[in-house]
Amino acid sequence: MITEGLFERLREINERDGTALLLVEQNAELALDLARRAYVIAAGHIEVSGSSEELRDDDAIRRAYLGH
Repeated sequence: MITEGLFERLREINERDGTALLLVEQNAELALDLARRAYVIAAGHIEVSGSSEELRDDDAIRRAYLGH
């Protein structure tokens, strides 16, 4: 409940003020719902980047990080 409330508040801040947010989150599903762009970082390096829709639609990303 706390995480969902926090994400809702972050969404409100972004939509109301247009404030850019940098979010580091392990819950990929929730993060992709909020983000416009996303980056997959492994061992300190960006492995994949793109719009949240691109990453969500990528079969390899879904299997590795979203459990689909």
